[in-house]
Amino acid sequence: MTHGRIRRFFWLVLAWVSLGLAMAGALLPLLPTTPFLLLSAWAATRGSPRLALWLHEHPRFGPMLYAWREEGAIPRSAKITGVLLMLASWLTLFWLGTDWRILAVLGLLFALGGTWLATRPLPGGRR
Repeated sequence: MTHGRIRRFFWLVLAWVSLGLAMAGALLPLLPTTPFLLLSAWAATRGSPRLALWLHEHPRFGPMLYAWREEGAIPRSAKITGVLLMLASWLTLFWLGTDWRILAVLGLLFALGGTWLATRPLPGGRR
C-alpha cells in the first residue's frame, strides 16, 4: 500500500467511527452527536468524497453541517448536552476523589470549552 492510500484509509476509518458515534449520540441522551458528526465530515473530505457528500445531503445531519460550515453555528441541544457532559464528568471525578490539581486543570479547561461552546451562534444567526 502506498503512503497516500494508507493516509486515505486512516481518514476513512476515522470518518466511519465518528459517524457511528454520532449516530449513537442521536439515540442516546448522554452521547453528543454534533462533535462526532463534525469530525466525521472533516475526516470524510480527506478519506471519502462520496461519504462527505452523503453526510452533507443527509436529511438529519446535513442541516447541522451546513449551519457549522456557513455560520459556525451549533444547535441549542448540542450546546446544552456538551456543557452538561463536561459538568457530569467533572463531578464524577470529584466524587471519585481525584487529586485537586487535576480537578482544577480540568475545571479550567471545561470552563473554557463550555464558554466557547455556549457563545457559538445558533443556526439561523440567533444567539
